[in-house]
Amino acid sequence: MRMDLLLQECGVLDVQGDPATVDVTGIELDSQRVLPGMLFCCLPGRHLDGHDFAEAAIARGATSLLVERFLPFSVPQARVMPGEARSTMAFMACAASGHPADALRTFGVTGTNGKTTVTHMLGAILDRHGWKTEVIGTLDGARTTPESPELQRRFADAKDAGCTAVAMEVSSHALVEHRVDGFTFDAAIFTNLGHDHLDEHRTIEAYFAAKASLFTPEHARLGIVNIDDQWGLRLARIAEIPLVTFSATRDASDVVLSPGKTEFTWRGVRVTTAFTGGFNVANAVAAATLAAEVGIETAEIADGLGVAHPVPGRFELVDVGGEVPFSVVVDYAHTPDGLGVALDASRVLAKDNRVLCVFGCGGDRDRAKRPAMGREASRRADLVVLTSDNSRSEDPEAIVAEIVSGLEGPAEVIVELNRRLAIEYAINAAHSGDVVLVAGKGHEVTLVAGGLTEDFDDRIEVATALGRRFGGSSSVNLHGGGVS
Repeated sequence: MRMDLLLQECGVLDVQGDPATVDVTGIELDSQRVLPGMLFCCLPGRHLDGHDFAEAAIARGATSLLVERFLPFSVPQARVMPGEARSTMAFMACAASGHPADALRTFGVTGTNGKTTVTHMLGAILDRHGWKTEVIGTLDGARTTPESPELQRRFADAKDAGCTAVAMEVSSHALVEHRVDGFTFDAAIFTNLGHDHLDEHRTIEAYFAAKASLFTPEHARLGIVNIDDQWGLRLARIAEIPLVTFSATRDASDVVLSPGKTEFTWRGVRVTTAFTGGFNVANAVAAATLAAEVGIETAEIADGLGVAHPVPGRFELVDVGGEVPFSVVVDYAHTPDGLGVALDASRVLAKDNRVLCVFGCGGDRDRAKRPAMGREASRRADLVVLTSDNSRSEDPEAIVAEIVSGLEGPAEVIVELNRRLAIEYAINAAHSGDVVLVAGKGHEVTLVAGGLTEDFDDRIEVATALGRRFGGSSSVNLHGGGVS
């Protein structure tokens, strides 16, 4: 697309050089990923400034720049006001990709917990309805919500592949950083809000404001909001777009929970899913409510939920075959609310037996949630094994000490910083009928500590520990569930 035509859609302040002489082949913000003919976006960041990488981008073939201050290079440059480069980049990405969202039905899901599961449930319903659907989120990229150039390329690829719909996770970071600017979702879901990302947002009010910004005319035409959540109730009062509310406690009845299956009645139809845990009733009702609002019949919605595959690492039952007399669940829960919900679901499965929990907290992330997670675990589990979880540049012992500062429940607490040994300890301590919850990493397949990254999959470690305890194969059959 010729640069001058691209700029007509983006409201730049002024231009240096002749944009009519440049054909833009793509938009990029990472100088190392620039290809010949691309427009490189110089984004000021918290630690680095993209303007400092413009020369490297030009060396790789960038033929134009988006800047917040003009640079001493001969390529055409489009300048915007300070703080506007990210939003302008999003509008440029939409235009450069041919506005693919206009040809798709787009659905966004935001909230602290439930985003991944709801998008996958929704994708299954839409596919069942005949709308080939692309699902975008935590499981398929480095970011929950891709940066705007990548997102628009994903949209364009989905359209070219014959998709008619996209169901995607929308993070608070994505909203603050304008990754979903330039197009409007047909509908957006709010699942819940809990303690997370306060290292980024500083206060829960700012975190909520970021999430709530999705429910404005610029971003969505319709909102689907969970009013079982106190923040959802608040959002329902202030949202600037038409809303439909949902409530698992109001909308679902006759709930039956068992390992590998959740059943309930919704709008007169019986829904049977392969997901484990009562919280998945809320996730399913969220997806179902949106589907009904876009015209899908209730029976077809129930069919779609019935064929939805459980999500890797979301309250995932680890099945190694044979006669293991207790259940082991791996879950991505890494917030106080998420851990509490996962432990409560584990308690339901355990009935009168024990719940054993293995977890840690990530390094270089929100420290305030560490004692809160310790409090949730010590209140809800019978045995807690505290361990490492992607400590990154921090000292694992210091992280665990902050978790310990929040302990106030009756649970027995063990510290084993080696995550592999911590999992094995819990497996060896479990009795018949117990539930072992291994929380924090979910689908992740690496462990990051001290600048090193090693292969590490909680599900495989669980299977290996079970194989050592009970003999036989340590191969694993994985079945998902879904807190996060």
